[in-house]
Amino acid sequence: MGNEVRRANILEVNPDGSDERIYASGLRNPVGMDWLPGTETLWTAVNERDELGDELVPDYLASVQQGGFYGWPYSYYGKHEDPRMKDDQRPGLVAKAIVPEVSLGSHTASLGLAFYNKTAFPSAYQNGAFIGQHGSWNRSMLSGYKVVFVPFKSGRPAGEPIDFLTGFIKDLSAAEVYGRPAGVTVLKDGSLLVADDVSGIIWRVAVKQTL
Repeated sequence: MGNEVRRANILEVNPDGSDERIYASGLRNPVGMDWLPGTETLWTAVNERDELGDELVPDYLASVQQGGFYGWPYSYYGKHEDPRMKDDQRPGLVAKAIVPEVSLGSHTASLGLAFYNKTAFPSAYQNGAFIGQHGSWNRSMLSGYKVVFVPFKSGRPAGEPIDFLTGFIKDLSAAEVYGRPAGVTVLKDGSLLVADDVSGIIWRVAVKQTL
């Protein structure tokens, strides 16, 4: 644990680099972060741990509570203790581990996160969160390799993740893929950019204009 200092945290730092502090902890790999539009709530997509089986541990989307603890490395998805930490368990920390709001599937490597605050896409895709899933390596059958959308209503998730951009898996049985989505961002015109770091392509998803 001596090597984990400052890791698995979301840090808050002034623009000049001063007054660094831990905003939230126990987040194994909170790559994607974004503020829910119209609120002061930060959300994060977390890429969780591997080597606990095909169905563990689920990546997740969570609101970030200031001072909150989310489990890493002692527990996952709330208070489920990691068996590998049995000789160094911290029951006091585990007892206060926060349960995430949305499961994003195990080993999906959910990385990018962007809330959609435009109106170009159909109403079903407005006001929710797009998440880039880089895809699994520690699973017998591939998972992830797509962009999913989590609907929101009144500032809270309002449904399960739905597939938005797929087609990156060439052959599921042979584990062959065309690419691996990672970062996502929304442009001013309402289109969505998706960075694919395997094919070296930035994909643009836009609504087809009709005359």
